[in-house]
Amino acid sequence: MISEFAELSLRSARKPGLSQTAIPELQIIRADGLLPRVHTVQRPSLCFIVQGAKEVTVGRARFRYGRQEFLFSSVDLPMTGQIIEASAREPYLCLVLVIEPSLVFELTSTAADLSPAPSSGSERAIFVGKRDERISNAFFRLLQCSANPLDARVLAPGVIREITYRLLLGPYAASVRAAGMVGGQTQRVAKAIERLKRDYAQALRVAQLARIAGMSVSSFHDHFKRVTTLSPLQYQKQLRLQEARRLLLGDAGSAAEIGFSVGYESPSQFSREYARFFGLPPVSDAKRTAGRER
Repeated sequence: MISEFAELSLRSARKPGLSQTAIPELQIIRADGLLPRVHTVQRPSLCFIVQGAKEVTVGRARFRYGRQEFLFSSVDLPMTGQIIEASAREPYLCLVLVIEPSLVFELTSTAADLSPAPSSGSERAIFVGKRDERISNAFFRLLQCSANPLDARVLAPGVIREITYRLLLGPYAASVRAAGMVGGQTQRVAKAIERLKRDYAQALRVAQLARIAGMSVSSFHDHFKRVTTLSPLQYQKQLRLQEARRLLLGDAGSAAEIGFSVGYESPSQFSREYARFFGLPPVSDAKRTAGRER
């Protein structure tokens, strides 16, 4: 099935990059060779590798996954990713599936065996799932559905439901369940993350974020770090630096101007933290990236 899986994926992803399938919740990432590290904010999703391998870093946590393994994330996370196995002969192929919290909630509400056990703690919002033949088969059938518009509309929702169900039966079921728990710690942290994403350039007020999450300051800080692996300050800093890099590479102003626009009060602090995160000062990084693109 592996060769058929790869062939089917290549039909939907005819060129490197991100391709949308006929199923709105499903996209395919293709890479025909090794690529530099990419800094991004990962949306909640399930990333299933058909072929190749990737390494992802969130804070100090590192996750590596390969063929027929998957990465699950239930909240927006700033992360660094690098494809570590890919070639023109065997491209990196990854299926990216959106898992809706409403579907998780529905399944856990209607099936007693899937209901969450009482817990006072927070579940980490990201994990790597090992090979599971039933999940692999379901993804294969989902990709088959994407080849036919009618199948995509009629059959695909049932397969997505099956994949979500399988996740809820797996070893990291608690993390998946937490994504669908209304009023649960993960969703409360997610509300604070939305505010952080919107107001990342403003001075961080943890007390305000804690109120949004409905927690005390100390409890919010603990739950936030448990869920995201980052402190609120680290999360904001990575958002700022990633936006600064996007602006810098888009030639949206000088390094100092961009630093001020994302919330830094000192050009020297901006340059220092940028270099620590990306490996080079802002201007040098922009020149290096421009040279690669040429």
